[in-house]
Amino acid sequence: MISTILAQLTGDGEAGLSAIGAGLGYGLAAIGPGVGIGIVVGNAITAMARQPESAGVARTTMFLGIAFTEALALIGFVVFILLLP
Repeated sequence: MISTILAQLTGDGEAGLSAIGAGLGYGLAAIGPGVGIGIVVGNAITAMARQPESAGVARTTMFLGIAFTEALALIGFVVFILLLP
């Protein structure tokens, strides 16, 4: 039932559903890295607040953690683009 409604909305049937599915898939793939980046930044702020003299090291480590976590979102984006027909 939902697929017929979506097919009517998109007009093209399978191509439209494929695009909607890829968008939903990427949205779900971005949730994990978003939560991960929040945890990394939160812990780095806590570390900087507890020991301000080590803020430089904590900041550098935070940026590395953000970069690696963001790479997961980019991989998810590429995978769902490749799955489009």
